[in-house]
Amino acid sequence: MNTDKLENAVKRPRVYEKGDSIMWTDEYVSKKLLEIHLDPDTDAASRRIESVEKTVEFISGFCHKPGMKILDLGCGPGLYAERLARHGHNVTGIDFSSNSISYAKNYAESENLRIDYVCGNYLELDYENRFDLVMLIYADFGVLLPDERSKVLDNVHKALKPGGIFIFDVINDKNADSKFAEYRTWSFEKSGFWKPEPYLELQSGIRYPEEKVFLKQHTVIDSNGQVRDYRFWVHHFSPDDMNRILSAANFTDISHFENILPATSLWDGENITFYKAVKN
Repeated sequence: MNTDKLENAVKRPRVYEKGDSIMWTDEYVSKKLLEIHLDPDTDAASRRIESVEKTVEFISGFCHKPGMKILDLGCGPGLYAERLARHGHNVTGIDFSSNSISYAKNYAESENLRIDYVCGNYLELDYENRFDLVMLIYADFGVLLPDERSKVLDNVHKALKPGGIFIFDVINDKNADSKFAEYRTWSFEKSGFWKPEPYLELQSGIRYPEEKVFLKQHTVIDSNGQVRDYRFWVHHFSPDDMNRILSAANFTDISHFENILPATSLWDGENITFYKAVKN
């Protein structure tokens, strides 16, 4: 076992220090992730169907004409894209996971839905003045590191038509002590989410109050002693934070909306704020 790496994994990382593994491109983990996306009774990957429907209803309130061109960033298996397509809109979905995109394409074809799905990284978008509305759902904006956040905002601004709308949701500052309580646990699995063979998982949550970010870290140790670190940096924001960030990215007409989602957990209901911003 690489004990130096294990020792480093259990230390408090520097803020925004990245792990050495990415779950969305891991062949095994991404398949397990897709299964969770499609489970209607859990919020672990995609939100529950009730929340998906509420979100689509909310977004549809800004679709003031039929056949709008909508870009769904981080579309996963297409739960939002397919519903918006059924409302008569022209939807493009982009996601990092080839398994999710493959499923989404097959489902759309079986349902005769005309959706353009792209397997790619939305940090590398090259669309220009193409979309009426861009959406980024399930608090994905908050897992971006600051430099990635700036890149995404630039890409979204460029992809939108003049007057186009950007809609996204973030974790807000409410109940911060409960949502971001530090923890450290471990578990042993004979087969599970991270690997098909036995592994030990060390889980930790670490709070960085000055940056308003919380680290969710999963250290996975397999039977060969291989150590892998998966790190997820989760930010929370106030309306003042978002007004400053969006204004700096040349968005205007910034609005926020509370209690769009059912209150099923600390990651829904009053704890999530939706934002709407318009391309300047």
